[in-house]
Amino acid sequence: MNETLLNAPGKSDPLSGIEAVLLRIFLGSRDRVGGDALFDVVVRKAREAGIGGATVLKGFLGYGANSVVHHAGLFHLSQDLPVIIELIDEEAKIKAFLPALEGLLSGGGLITLETVQVLGYQPDTEAAR
Repeated sequence: MNETLLNAPGKSDPLSGIEAVLLRIFLGSRDRVGGDALFDVVVRKAREAGIGGATVLKGFLGYGANSVVHHAGLFHLSQDLPVIIELIDEEAKIKAFLPALEGLLSGGGLITLETVQVLGYQPDTEAAR
């Protein structure tokens, strides 16, 4: 993502932001590619593709197309908890990344896209080292 667009000197409205695309991928925590967790593989591929940012969120309760409720709790044995991967960048970069997901999500999953306004984006120079 082009952070210079957000931090440009003389920008008239600091809350106007820039338009970006948020890609969400819904899957299960037990989904695998080879021996690796699918969410880990997706994030690594997104980083290799230069996607601006990625976050993996673990859910406590959810169900998908098969209507099986997956629940994290003391008396529930489900280990296949809901996972959401969020990737954000410019539309062209997100759309160019979509074909990489086709082979990975052959076992199921849900993908959504939405347009968002990015109000702030400042890379952490310490973390990048």
